[in-house]
Amino acid sequence: MIQRLCDQSKAHVVEQDSGPGPATTCISLFLIAALLISGCAAGVQEGTDQEIRGILSISGAWALYPMVIRWAEEFNRVYPEVEFDISAGGAGKGMADVLAGAVDIGMVSRDVHPSEIEQGAFWVVVTKDAVVATMNADNPMLAILQTHGVSRNSLNKVWLGEVMTWGELAGEATASEEIHVYTRSDACGAAETWAAFLGDLRQEDLQGVAVYGDPGLAEAVVQDRLGIGYNNLNFAYDAESGLPLPGLAILPIDVDADGMLDENERFYENRESLMSAIADGRYPSPPARGLFLVTDGQPEGLARLFIQWVLTEGQAYTQETGYIPLSETQSSAELENIE
Repeated sequence: MIQRLCDQSKAHVVEQDSGPGPATTCISLFLIAALLISGCAAGVQEGTDQEIRGILSISGAWALYPMVIRWAEEFNRVYPEVEFDISAGGAGKGMADVLAGAVDIGMVSRDVHPSEIEQGAFWVVVTKDAVVATMNADNPMLAILQTHGVSRNSLNKVWLGEVMTWGELAGEATASEEIHVYTRSDACGAAETWAAFLGDLRQEDLQGVAVYGDPGLAEAVVQDRLGIGYNNLNFAYDAESGLPLPGLAILPIDVDADGMLDENERFYENRESLMSAIADGRYPSPPARGLFLVTDGQPEGLARLFIQWVLTEGQAYTQETGYIPLSETQSSAELENIE
């Protein structure tokens, strides 16, 4: 699973398929008409048969990468003459690329900074997910930690280097194994979100061995019996089984810090149950968060058409891909924002 995601990180998605089905025809024709009336802005070429065609380049957050790959595949079924060039590399890369004009859309999994807004960053919330703490499935303290959970304050001390052993973390004085802490080397939304959850911190405040990318960090913990890390939801759970990746365990958060996981804090056994906890607020925010598609100024042309589709028809594919869909009210508000 991890290797497959690594191999896809520079995917060039080009799918030729049948035209739009009955369920999408009306909306698709409306969007095409609106786009043509507006003058077919940059990135869209008008064919002799009035088809929408062109290449849409997207880069950025690992958190959004699996979802955007799926959206691109489904969008291509409606518009088979549209090609996608999609790569993951962290939220920082996505933001830098889009503001530099290197891509049409950036995938961003953290708040947009004021300096980026001043440079013209325009963002749209398209779905939600979360960051989770991870540990090795063979860790000797796993059973205790999955019973009692870990408070935010304790996790803060782990990533600041103040809690050094698994015995300290689990409340077992006789366990002296050292905690091997991992963090991200690339500028990313997962690290910023995790740091924000731990306290008034930034990514650069997090201590530990720095590893590139979501798949790399998960693999580092899988390979280290005493490792601890954090991952975006869809890089901690297997896409097919919905269970934590082989060799990986999810470290539960004791949200109310009472030293015990209450019934409403037990939702880590599979991806679906965690998604439900994110949706209804039982899993805290942060590390739950919204995910953004970002353009340089108001989206135009093919980028605008794609984002409109994501906010409408595209929401149907979020849950099955491991993400939380926007409510109708949220989708409508985001659509109005780009009008």
